Amino acid sequence: MRLYGVTGWKNSGKTGLMERLVTEITGRGFRVSTIKHAHHSFDVDQEGRDSFRHRTAGAHEVMLASRNRTALMTELRGEAEPTLDTLIARMAPVDLILIEGYKRDRHPKIEAHRGETGQPLIAPDDPTIRAVASDSRLLLDRPVFDLDDTAAIADFVLSEVGL
Repeated sequence: MRLYGVTGWKNSGKTGLMERLVTEITGRGFRVSTIKHAHHSFDVDQEGRDSFRHRTAGAHEVMLASRNRTALMTELRGEAEPTLDTLIARMAPVDLILIEGYKRDRHPKIEAHRGETGQPLIAPDDPTIRAVASDSRLLLDRPVFDLDDTAAIADFVLSEVGL
């Protein structure tokens, strides 16, 4: 499967860019899946729900299934966080997996950057960042896109992965 990442600091526009890229690329007829890294404890379940009760009772994995979607939750219970490669191996085959976060992994990425955050660019020190999408004018040794030019960014990503 082809992989491409969107990375950047907090409040840089990563999630909005991911959302727009998924819409743009699926609109072109490609199947896209996503992986999002969370740096903090998160819970997609709700207290009192049957699945929550299964998990808190000690289940290692809980799968929810309906005719509209399935969801698999795995409780790590002290185990190491799975690597990105391990997570990718669990994904169903698609044309492209877009990965949000995982800035230290070695897959190709585009960096989302907003000047107002005051955060430095990651790109100058990271060769896996192939381009930057920013709300500011930047002079770099790689392509720089307007953060809101979703079509051009999608063209670049699709070209990079050979689609």
